[in-house]
This record gives sequence, C-alpha cells and structure tokens, in this order.
Amino acid sequence: MLLKRAEVLRDVRLYGELHRFIPAIASTMGVSLAEIEVRHRPRLKGKSKYNIMRTPKVLLDLLTVKFLLSYSTRPLQIFGLFGLAGLLSGGLLGLWLSYERLVLKHGIANRPLLLLAVLLVVIGIQFITLGLLAEIMVRAYHESSAKKIYHIKETIESDAP
Repeated sequence: MLLKRAEVLRDVRLYGELHRFIPAIASTMGVSLAEIEVRHRPRLKGKSKYNIMRTPKVLLDLLTVKFLLSYSTRPLQIFGLFGLAGLLSGGLLGLWLSYERLVLKHGIANRPLLLLAVLLVVIGIQFITLGLLAEIMVRAYHESSAKKIYHIKETIESDAP
C-alpha cells in the first residue's frame, strides 16, 4: 500500500501554496484518507508567522482547488453557466425595455438599465466563447500529452473470453 501512496503523490502537482489541500487533491484520485492523531509539542523558539493577512491567499487557493477538481476537464460548464445567466438576464432586460419603448412609449435612451442590458448580453457571449476556447485548450492539452483525466484504482482480471 505504501507504493500506491507514493504513486499518487508523484502525480500531484502543487503550485503556490496548494500543499494545504493535498488530501482534497489526492481524494479525487481514489485514495482513501485517514486521520492520524499526533502529539503537538509547544513551540520552543520563535513566533508563528501565520496571521490573518494570509487568509485571502488561502481563499484564492481554495477557489483554485475547487475549480481544478470540479471543472478542469469541462470548463464550458462553469463559464457557460455564467454566460447563459448573463445572456438570459440581459435579454430579459432588453425585452422589458423594448416593451416600455414600443408599447408604453417611454423614453429609454437616458436610462442606465439599457446599458446594463447590452453589457450583460456582451459579457454572456464572452463567457460562452471563453468556455468554448477553454474546452479546446483542455482537449488539446490532454490529447497532446497523453495525460489521463482519470485514475484506475484497481484492475480485475477475468477468466471469461
């Protein structure tokens, strides 16, 4: 079992301060995790440099790990979701403003809501395009490097033909 643990850690790439999230990263590779109690000794010298100022870095690293574990092989699902939300909300705002202009005869040229509707539609299109480009990049990366997007935990041999 020690060999399998070493193999998993060999495949883990840690950038920045992702070492805090090794259990989360390893668990996606099919490794079962266990907690081992340790005896903590008091610090003999010096003072801890870990303070509240490191919290933003930890939160950004946590966001990175969440994205990598959930969407690294299917980025269109996250970017497309934001894109569709932008397109839908911008389209609905545009329809409402069109109704106000054409049916109710209100002027909409000086309203910031018109700019927001256009902005949401443009951002929605950009997010969907970004997701499509990310999909192409992910597929090109995995195909060119022959890197597997999954890990086989166990292979069972069969006697049947």
